[in-house]
Amino acid sequence: MKFSYYPGCTVHSTAIEYAKSIDAVLDVLGIELKEIEDWNCCGAAAAHSIHRQLGLSLPARNIAQAQKQVALSSQLITSCPGCFNALKRADYALRNDGETRQEIENVVGFSYSGEVKIRSLLDILNNDVPQESLTAKVKKPLNKLKLVCYYGCALVRPQAVTELDNPENPMMMDTLMDLMGVDVRDWSYKTECCGADLALTHGDLVQKIVGRLIEHAKDAGAEAIVTSCGLCQANLDMRQTGPDPLPVFYFTELMGVAMDVPNRKAWWSKHIVDPGPLLSRLGYE
Repeated sequence: MKFSYYPGCTVHSTAIEYAKSIDAVLDVLGIELKEIEDWNCCGAAAAHSIHRQLGLSLPARNIAQAQKQVALSSQLITSCPGCFNALKRADYALRNDGETRQEIENVVGFSYSGEVKIRSLLDILNNDVPQESLTAKVKKPLNKLKLVCYYGCALVRPQAVTELDNPENPMMMDTLMDLMGVDVRDWSYKTECCGADLALTHGDLVQKIVGRLIEHAKDAGAEAIVTSCGLCQANLDMRQTGPDPLPVFYFTELMGVAMDVPNRKAWWSKHIVDPGPLLSRLGYE
């Protein structure tokens, strides 16, 4: 399978371990991602709070770039929930609001065709890859690992725009982790905001939010947290202050462990809370 790919800024910087684990896992699964050429920052949380048109035009330009390689794939994949949300909001406006579409087309300098479908990597792995193909690649079932799945607030809401499963209780990551053999614990905070966008302006408040999430994860019996968001991972990873901090994995990192991909120990050095001791104790390192 081949897909066009919008990586976004985070996986080329603070979430480089996410990028490496994505490459490793998709190589095992035979999935090829082709980065769109000359992509730009989608604006994430900042752009739309400053100027509505800017917040739509930045991601729309990446849709325009994806249209140029639609012969390769009509589907544009992103691994970042923030980028996914921005791209989907722009695509929703382009599809449903003629006046806004004309404004965006004039700013970006393209003609929207509607051929490109925006999808998340979690969606692809859940719905385009047969479950038996995933389980066939598992060499080390992670049945000793207890964790909770944390989706954050950007991936699934608003549902009319994201078009993903239940915005209050999404299951895509839970399903993937279950296929890897993980003991996935149920909890009620999987889509609560971690406060990452306020980290620089309201650090004390964000630390309280993170502390509450970590406490609830531990109450659910989790030894770790798994996410798909670079901002969520960094925020949860760096703002734990209590004893026995929980490692915060990217879902592709744990898929890489279960698939026994080589050189994965290099990923752990990028984490603030080192996952190595937990994995070693459970016999997975």
